[in-house]
Amino acid sequence: MPKVNAICSFIFPCYSHSSATASCQSSASTANSSTNHVSTSLKDPPPPPKTNKVANPMRDQDSEADTSSISSPIAQWLAPPRPSKTVAIGTIFGPRRGHVWFCIQHDRLSSRPCLLLELSIPTHQLVKEMQSSELVRIALQCSSSVYTTCPLRSVPMWALFCNGKRLGFAVRRKSNDQSRAILKAIKSMTVGAGVIPAGLAVGPGQLPEEIMYMRANYEHIVGSANSESFHLISPDQCSGQELSVFLLRS
Repeated sequence: MPKVNAICSFIFPCYSHSSATASCQSSASTANSSTNHVSTSLKDPPPPPKTNKVANPMRDQDSEADTSSISSPIAQWLAPPRPSKTVAIGTIFGPRRGHVWFCIQHDRLSSRPCLLLELSIPTHQLVKEMQSSELVRIALQCSSSVYTTCPLRSVPMWALFCNGKRLGFAVRRKSNDQSRAILKAIKSMTVGAGVIPAGLAVGPGQLPEEIMYMRANYEHIVGSANSESFHLISPDQCSGQELSVFLLRS
């Protein structure tokens, strides 16, 4: 019996020590596994795979088009108004030993011009000016203090300047028998120059002398209520005589 107790006292402590060691190892392994599980769950998610973006030119063009479509009305609203431009038929005529007349028509078949001016510059002097210089500028000026509310082409009298030199006056005229006969004689012509011989029937009488004329298309520009201009259009876009007539109210 004492032997049995001695054996038991020797075996049970060893067994209890090994079981405790095993339980500690198992608890440690469990703790490690739980720690590993927790640390795995707290890791940041992996970044998404990188992809190379390809530029879409059509989308860029669309965005640019949208931007331009938005900004273009604003730019048009901020831009100043453009002057109006039309084409009219202009005729310079006059007797050799008389004064120059300037006529503007919108219909060459009509003998009633929309503007008819008699200039104090002699015909031969204007011809000489055009022969000596390819650039001829005739400026007609009136005072705004005198003709404030009058339409520009209805002003009765103008101060006349030719290439910067004061040459008298210009007077607005109504169409008469002589001017209507001259315009009727050249109504089939749009561009050209020549001489109408004396003896042309004018009402009950005849032209006492021959009439020199030059007929062409003019670009009519209305800059404002106080400025208009007529610019000779050279045929076939050729470089040649440059003639301009300006109506200015200052």
